[in-house]
Amino acid sequence: MSNETQVLDKQTACRGAVERTRKTMPRTDIHETPESIVITADMPGVDEKSVDVTLEKNILMIRGSVAPETPEGFSPAYAEYEIGDYQRVFTLSDEIVKDGISAVVKNGVLRLTLPKTAPARTKKIAVTAE
Repeated sequence: MSNETQVLDKQTACRGAVERTRKTMPRTDIHETPESIVITADMPGVDEKSVDVTLEKNILMIRGSVAPETPEGFSPAYAEYEIGDYQRVFTLSDEIVKDGISAVVKNGVLRLTLPKTAPARTKKIAVTAE
């Protein structure tokens, strides 16, 4: 590959990274405990002001945005690291207590805790004679 081709490839890669024409799906881990489901989403660069979590009916949507940073006096020559507009959607079951969902972000990692409803218990109904 010639030097000219390498420079062109780097410029093309940078142009694609800076344009931010698509949403990036954050990598996510889901863990289940007896009491809750925990979703951990990797969203580098987000903080509590730039992340938005909404719940409409049974659809949980996570969105986050980060402005790309280029050090002063430099221009990007090559970029593979995807940073920018994050979006991920989950469909929740009726086993989740929707009013109890909590979200915490720390160092670009969003942690959602979705509490489960209490398991249905059998209740004995007393029968009396008339």
